[in-house]
This record gives sequence, C-alpha cells and structure tokens, in this order.
Amino acid sequence: MSGAGFLAQRDPDAVEEMDRPDCDPRKLDRTYAQFGVVNAVVSGWHRTYASLLRPAFSQDRTNTLLDIGSGGGDVPRAIARWARRDGFRLEVTAIDPDERAHAYATSRPAVPGLSFRRALSTELVREGAGFDAVTSNHVLHHLDPGEFAGLLDDTEQLARRVAVHSDIARHPLAYALFSAGTLPLPGSYIRQDGLTSIRRSYTTTELREAVAGRDQWRVRTAVPFINLLVLDRMSGGAVGDA
Repeated sequence: MSGAGFLAQRDPDAVEEMDRPDCDPRKLDRTYAQFGVVNAVVSGWHRTYASLLRPAFSQDRTNTLLDIGSGGGDVPRAIARWARRDGFRLEVTAIDPDERAHAYATSRPAVPGLSFRRALSTELVREGAGFDAVTSNHVLHHLDPGEFAGLLDDTEQLARRVAVHSDIARHPLAYALFSAGTLPLPGSYIRQDGLTSIRRSYTTTELREAVAGRDQWRVRTAVPFINLLVLDRMSGGAVGDA
C-alpha cells in the first residue's frame, strides 16, 4: 500500500494528544474506554488470534502471553477471554510504562488469567522472563528507530513460539474511513489521535524495509489497512510474507 498527497511520507514527528503528559484526564479515560470498540472493528485481532496465536497454545499445560504497550487493556482482555472460551489455560501479562494507562486498565473488572504491570519489555528481559507468545497493538508507529530495534531485540529474547506486532498500515482510504467512522465517538482523543497515528504509521513496503536484515521477521497484511510483523518459531523458521 502506498500513501498519496500528505500521506506520501511518514510523519514520525506528529504528536498524539493522549501522549502529552498534560492531556485532559477525562478525555483520556474516555479514549481508553472507546479503544475496545474501535479495535474490535478495525484491528482484526480475533482473526490474528485464531490464525497465529491459538496454534501456539496447548491444552495440556498453562500457556503464557505477554502484551507490550497494553494501554487500556482491551486487546489482552479479549485474547484472555477467547483462549478461555477455547479451553486453553492462558496466563496473560500486559505491560505498559504509562501510569495513566496502568491505572485505567487495573480499574476495570478483573479477567481470569490476566494481570497488568507497569514495565518496559527490557525489564522482563533482564529478569530472564519468557512467554509462549508476545503481542503488541498499534505500538510500532510510536517508536523511533532505536526504540523499534529495541522492541524487536527484546521480543526475540522473550518469545518462545510466536510474536505478533500489529499496527496500522498508512493509506489515504484508511484515513478517510477512520475520519468518518469515528465521528460518532465524541469527547475523547480517538478521532484526532487515530488520524495522527495513520500519519505516523508505515506502509507495508516501509515496514518490510524497516526489518530488512532481520531474517526471523516477516510482514503480513491482515484485515484492510493492518500490518502484522510476525516472528514464528513453531515451524522452524519465519513465516513467509503475505
């Protein structure tokens, strides 16, 4: 996919309002609350769970998953519910260094097998932690090149079977559809920051270029306008591009 006009190039310097330390806390909480609705519609995580995560789990043991940059926690909550419904014992650790995200996530009703922690992935690497699966949602476009490389380095050490970093694919149609589709969600940063996220995000070609030389990783496309950066150790190597 390629951008056009003002989307022809990434805008990595654009700042999302919810990332500002002085943003309105009420609007921020409404943004976290609305993420569940938006991600359920646009992010395609159930398909990703079914095709890439579920095959990594066993019904004969307790499985583990780490979600990095979990924000308000809607994605790890959904994964924990789907796995339990499918008969898996899954322990999900969701980490985010932002105290505001952590406070919101831990204020929601508990989900069996899911725990939240204020932490960076580097801390878990130092602790010698390991997980069957590692995930993130809409994190990649937030990272500068050094942070991007660091996330992949950490993931390679933390993921025993599979890792999936899902992110928006920059495209003018994605921008137009998101702009129109989020009009009914007032009182939050969802629309404004979502459009900024699209400006900051990678095209599929750009993401492949960003991981060139990292032979373990492949970029796959999912539902429209979603890139999946995948590390698959179950088949003895990386999955192919798709």
